[in-house]
Amino acid sequence: MKRCRWVNLNNPIYVKYHDKEWGIESHDDRYLFEMLLLESFQAGLSWECILNKRENFRSSFDNFDYEKISKYDDQKINELINNKGIVRNKLKIKAAINNAKIFIDIQKEYGTFDTYIWSFTNNKVIESHDSFITHSNLSDTISNDLKRRGMKFVGTTIIYSYLQAIGIINDHDYACYLID
Repeated sequence: MKRCRWVNLNNPIYVKYHDKEWGIESHDDRYLFEMLLLESFQAGLSWECILNKRENFRSSFDNFDYEKISKYDDQKINELINNKGIVRNKLKIKAAINNAKIFIDIQKEYGTFDTYIWSFTNNKVIESHDSFITHSNLSDTISNDLKRRGMKFVGTTIIYSYLQAIGIINDHDYACYLID
C-alpha cells in the first residue's frame, strides 16, 4: 500500500495517524482545538515528535478540554513546565491557555469554531495533493485573522499544517492509497 511520502513507515503511531486521521474532514470543536493545540506545540519541532507525545499531551491538558485549559493558573503552568512527557516550553504552554480563551470567544461569535474555520472555504475541501507545500493564501489569511484576535504560535506554516490535519486541505500525494 502506497502512502504519502512523509509517513515514517517504521512508526506505527505515524502510520495510524496518516491512515485514520490526517486529512479527514473534521467538524468537532474538541478535535479542532486538539489539533490546534498540538500544531502550535509543533513550532520548531517535527510532527512525529508531537504525535509520539500526544497521549501525554491529552492527559496533561485535560483531554484537550478548552474550557478547563482557559482557566489554567500559575500552579498548572508550573506543573506542565515540569512534565517530561510533553514539550515543556513556557511560551507554548501560555499560548495554549491564551488560545483556548480566544477559541471560546470565536465560538461565541460564530456559534462553533467549526463554523468559523470552515467559513474560509465556504465549507469546501481544497484539493492540493502536494504535502510538501508549507503555506498558501488561505493559511496566510487564517493565520493573520487568528493573530489579529490574539492567538499565538499560529503562523502560516502552522495553520497550513492544521488545515491539512483537519481535512480542509486534501494534500494526500497522488500516489497515496487514500486519494479520492
